[in-house]
Amino acid sequence: MSEEPIAILTGASSGIGEALAHEIAADGYRLVLVARRVDRLEALAARLAAPCEIIGADLTDPADMDRLKARLAEIGEPAVLVNNAGLGQSGPFAEGDVDRSLTVIDLNIRALVSLTRHVLPGMLARGRGGILNVASTAAFQPGPNASIYYASKAFVLSFSEALTEECAGKGVTVTALCPGPTETEFFETAGMDNVALRKLTKAMPADQVARTGWAAFKRGKRVIIPGVQNKTTAFFSRLIPHRLLLPVVKRLQSGK
Repeated sequence: MSEEPIAILTGASSGIGEALAHEIAADGYRLVLVARRVDRLEALAARLAAPCEIIGADLTDPADMDRLKARLAEIGEPAVLVNNAGLGQSGPFAEGDVDRSLTVIDLNIRALVSLTRHVLPGMLARGRGGILNVASTAAFQPGPNASIYYASKAFVLSFSEALTEECAGKGVTVTALCPGPTETEFFETAGMDNVALRKLTKAMPADQVARTGWAAFKRGKRVIIPGVQNKTTAFFSRLIPHRLLLPVVKRLQSGK
């Protein structure tokens, strides 16, 4: 059995997940890379100076999730779980594809909860381990014209902070990473490529987000928001009354 500590990383095929893989590998972990696009995982593994296990899985598919958990049981107890896999959706809820909405919920919430529940009891029993959940600055306010995505990330943040308190003093840490706009494929895959938010904000490089998030995770921080602009946005989002804030968010999430 490998002596390196094991880190499970979902959504590892691109963007923040790919960048996190490099950060985690540099710290001597054995990586379990999970995503749908196996070819990208294979290319990533070839670039990493670390042992890697590649698992192709659609985390919204119950059969794939069962298969993933079975393989994780064979691999060994993880020291780290990074729930990075996520999906977005743009446009008014009543006009959107309900199947897409439910898929966003299944990936951003259900899969994250399922994997966390799968590994957390073992971490608590051993008295060590950590979970890094990738949320978003979207978690700090509702998101008209992207309501399901914003709500899903609010769940991730709330869930992560609650687990932090439940695990306090037990040797296990839980961190919520809340990036703002980032240079990834997210906007394109979410149908948000032409929204005003994308045009008016400067996206952070994915490697900078990953570096900041991983460093904060290692320090055991509860919540980390990379970048001064994103910290400022999150701060004022919690102060401004929603009747004033939400019309602005609605415009930012539109093409106007």
